[in-house]
Amino acid sequence: MTAFWEGVLAGYGIAIPVGAIAILIVDMGLRRGFLSGFMAGAGAATADFIYALLAVIAGATLAMALAPYALWLQIASAIVLLALGAFGLRQARQIDGGQDAKPTVENNHGLPRIYLRFLGLTLLNPLTIAYFGALILGRDAEATITAADRLVFVLGAALASLSWQTLLAGLGALANQHLSPRFQRMTSVAGNLIVIALGLRIIILLVT
Repeated sequence: MTAFWEGVLAGYGIAIPVGAIAILIVDMGLRRGFLSGFMAGAGAATADFIYALLAVIAGATLAMALAPYALWLQIASAIVLLALGAFGLRQARQIDGGQDAKPTVENNHGLPRIYLRFLGLTLLNPLTIAYFGALILGRDAEATITAADRLVFVLGAALASLSWQTLLAGLGALANQHLSPRFQRMTSVAGNLIVIALGLRIIILLVT
């Protein structure tokens, strides 16, 4: 069980730091309700699961293989963040008193798209492989890891990530229920401006 709790800590370590994904999950819950926010978080958690699994199988090798494409992945990540931020700003403009009585839960046809959108966006960050790979390699130096240890590590990391993303979705949905439409709009605008700023930061770092 030690490997499981190490996976839990690793999952929280990669999920908790506030970044673009966390902001977008909260905004999704704020604008469309808990179910949509949960599907967004599930997509992000699935990406963490995939990268944790790849890391325990071939972390160092895979990180080296992705290294030549790091620049293009960063460019793609910046473009996606800018596009999502701009789209979020447009959606935030639709939050007003007239829409307060409308259902905020995404229809069933839209939920898979939300899941896939956040899965793809989170997969754009190859540093997650390096993160999990470093943890696995560090533990290898101290003790031999069995296949069962690797499996429970990955499960622990995935469950931790999912629990945190679910909390973010719940916070967004709670704000949706208890904050005024005007405050919801201000919060959504602020969050999406941060996402745009994160995208611009990537571009600035690439050209300087």
